[in-house]
Amino acid sequence: MTDRAFLDVDTSLTGRRWTGPSAASDRLAEAMMQATRLPLPLCHTLVARNVPPAEAQAYLAPALRDLMPDPLRLRDMGPAAARFLAAIATRQRIAIFADYDVDGGASAALLIIWARAFGITPTLYIPDRIDEGYGPNIPAMATLGAAHDLIICVDCGTLSHDPIAAAGCDVIVLDHHLGGETLPPALAVVNPNRQDEDGTLGHLCAAAVVFLMLVEANRQLRATGQTGPDLMALLDLVALATVADVAPLIGVNRAFVRQGLKVMARRDRPGLRALSDIAKPDQAPTAYALGFVLGPRINAGGRIGQADLGALLLATDNPLEATRMAERLNHLNTERREIEAAVRAEALAQVEARGTSGALAWAAADGWHPGVVGIVAARVKEATGRPSVIIGFDGLDGKGSGRSVEGVDLGAAIHLLAAEGLIQKGGGHRMAAGLSLTRAQLAPAMQRLDELLARQSPPLTNVQTLRLDGVLMPSAATPALIEEIDSAGPFGAASPAPRFAFADQQVTARPMGNGHMRLNFGDGGAKLEAVLFGAHDTPMGAAFENPGHRRFHLAGRLELNSWGGRTRVQLRLEDASVANG
Repeated sequence: MTDRAFLDVDTSLTGRRWTGPSAASDRLAEAMMQATRLPLPLCHTLVARNVPPAEAQAYLAPALRDLMPDPLRLRDMGPAAARFLAAIATRQRIAIFADYDVDGGASAALLIIWARAFGITPTLYIPDRIDEGYGPNIPAMATLGAAHDLIICVDCGTLSHDPIAAAGCDVIVLDHHLGGETLPPALAVVNPNRQDEDGTLGHLCAAAVVFLMLVEANRQLRATGQTGPDLMALLDLVALATVADVAPLIGVNRAFVRQGLKVMARRDRPGLRALSDIAKPDQAPTAYALGFVLGPRINAGGRIGQADLGALLLATDNPLEATRMAERLNHLNTERREIEAAVRAEALAQVEARGTSGALAWAAADGWHPGVVGIVAARVKEATGRPSVIIGFDGLDGKGSGRSVEGVDLGAAIHLLAAEGLIQKGGGHRMAAGLSLTRAQLAPAMQRLDELLARQSPPLTNVQTLRLDGVLMPSAATPALIEEIDSAGPFGAASPAPRFAFADQQVTARPMGNGHMRLNFGDGGAKLEAVLFGAHDTPMGAAFENPGHRRFHLAGRLELNSWGGRTRVQLRLEDASVANG
């Protein structure tokens, strides 16, 4: 028997079925409220994260020192830190080979900033996405090895056996992508997703792995009576990479991001300060800003422009350079959005034509820019609720990117495709992966990937759902409540922002420009504002333009909107339904 829909909304204005807390969850939240004196909406949020009442206060104020793992829990960590310190102490030539995304750029910046404290500036090398593709390649590694004593591969390298063998010098790999059955011939491979690791730190991004190595390096320095750089001041970069790489915000990752946001608020890093001022001035940093405002701009260089621009921005200590690079990245991001919009429309049309029967949503075409296929894969995943792969072909060769949903390990499936010879190469982690293949491989590879994902996926239905954490009255949505709910954050991958419903509301609406809409709702003296982005030509936009005498159930995320010295609560509207009488 199917459970009753939340507020009886079986089909909302966006076509979704609403679900809410179970009766058991309601009882647990009530019990937590009585035991902790915390507000009931916050208790619902904690219960949804399986936090028991006795641990509620610790969860709301996570201490990095309590959650920080011992770096030596990771294999090869001790030798990696020791070799890095030896290169610093003897002023050897160090090269950093980094991936071209935010995680790779932040990882490289961490090492550059740390080494610069000792008067050493490593060589930075980031491959061109189109000409070289992801990860170390033989020509680049051989060239770097001829001119350097140590190469450190960050956010890549775990599967790069031949390129690392071609380096001809010591190589350290600091990575988090899924490892194979054998390791490359590096001096050290530090990776929580090596097959001989237990996986308990598998949620770390590469920048977090680099940070742990620097923690171990500082510890080894202290053992010799020396002092290393202030690592807490580097947590803004770890936070940025964690959110932008869609790492789950659990365990130490939550603490990294919370502390990193505090560091970022000090505006000490010239690159992040310059980019924040261009992208979204006068706003305190949030996890949302890291993932959707700063992250895409830093990524833009690696997607359609200069591959190392994002890493250079994060590492620079020159404000003038920072401003120049931030302006360039902002411009590239605008170009990226235009390219992405065209590819997204074509990809969604393909996916729709292919139907919804499989476990995988995929699309491929000639000329799709490889720099945007990952973003489009994320948009297709959001639209379909299924793991998605988007591939652009140049002649007979295709490069693609995939994004997954919770509970489905896409990286492992694509790694298996490569092991079976169905694609040229591929790999990644649970939520994101990349692949290269020929045109002849496309159909059999996608069929096999669909089969592999179907084994992991729950039974698919054509009904999308929206999970809500409860119902609020407009008068209950105060700034104090939002601040308390935010203490359960930051919200992101594996820890979604809580969503609340406001039942049976009278709504008035007005356009905001750019196709957006601002709404007011509430009865009596308690009124709230809501913002509906992208309202133009949507069922919700049409319903609120001509509401008549209808009343609505509203659903979305609550946030604080600070403007003109005033702070007020705002609902970011995500769905609505006509109330039944």
